[in-house]
Amino acid sequence: MKLNESLSRARNGSRECGGMRVPVYLPIMLDCAAQRCVVIGGGTVAERKVLGLLEAAAAVIVISPDLTPRLTELATKHGTAELAERRETAELVGQGRLTWLARCYASGDIRGAFLVYAASNDRVVNEAVASEARSLGIPVNVVSHAEAGSFISPGVLRRGRLTVAVSTSGAGPVAAGQIKGLLEEVLGAEYEPYLEFLHMMRTEIKMREAASEVRGRLLRKLGMLDVLNEIRQRTFIEWTPEFIDGWIAANREE
Repeated sequence: MKLNESLSRARNGSRECGGMRVPVYLPIMLDCAAQRCVVIGGGTVAERKVLGLLEAAAAVIVISPDLTPRLTELATKHGTAELAERRETAELVGQGRLTWLARCYASGDIRGAFLVYAASNDRVVNEAVASEARSLGIPVNVVSHAEAGSFISPGVLRRGRLTVAVSTSGAGPVAAGQIKGLLEEVLGAEYEPYLEFLHMMRTEIKMREAASEVRGRLLRKLGMLDVLNEIRQRTFIEWTPEFIDGWIAANREE
């Protein structure tokens, strides 16, 4: 298939390229707080999945005979002697919780899970995990061959409240990493305080103004402020409650 024809089909949402099925993924953000998420495997790839889940405050179950040094430290750091001996420990890591079951995967291990990552170094095991997950209707990510799973994990850039996900739908992790690097340069650290400012002001406006028309007007005017550049140039001065009162009063009307 010629490149232009392939691009045309892709733009039209085609699921075939050169006779092969190309998944069209639906971007979505999941709230995993306190949700039981299971990771099969304990290597470096599994470690990345676990750390991401812990950052999202999930209740993570790792099933693997062995773990990376980092995961071992997280799983055993605060375990009691009895728990450490059994290698079944739990620890609060940020807001997430990590439990390690030091054994191989067995059928039934993922029952009741919110999400599953098949991240072992054994393709056969990963396929068995994926098969069970599909039969139970549980979303599963398969690291050894993404097509066997029902979702993929994109590269993620975080700037406080800002989350940007990058995926090439299997075209290449190197390209995804390069694109993420470009975004890191464009979306600098200043976006974190900027979005906190916007969130604070949006909350204040919603609390103070009952009329939706007035709220909408104030939010539009808020978006026109040059606060982001002021933060970049380090000239931004935090708004006091009195300053907020004055700004809202001055911008209620058109």
